[in-house]
Amino acid sequence: MKEEFYRAAFRKTFYESLDELQRDLDRYLEFYNRERAHQGYRTQGRTPYQAFVDGIEAMRREKEVKPEAA
Repeated sequence: MKEEFYRAAFRKTFYESLDELQRDLDRYLEFYNRERAHQGYRTQGRTPYQAFVDGIEAMRREKEVKPEAA
């Protein structure tokens, strides 16, 4: 966050209010979580949002395969 957003944003824009900064930060977080592919081992090029959705689907499939003991 510090390297990718704040350092770049403060070089490009003089923020006159926290609302302006928050607006740009919200846009960046939307990009970061839903559009920017990540390099981590577990994300394997997916966005964090897609990794989250895939995890939910995997848990649902696992629950269907292993019904809880009665």
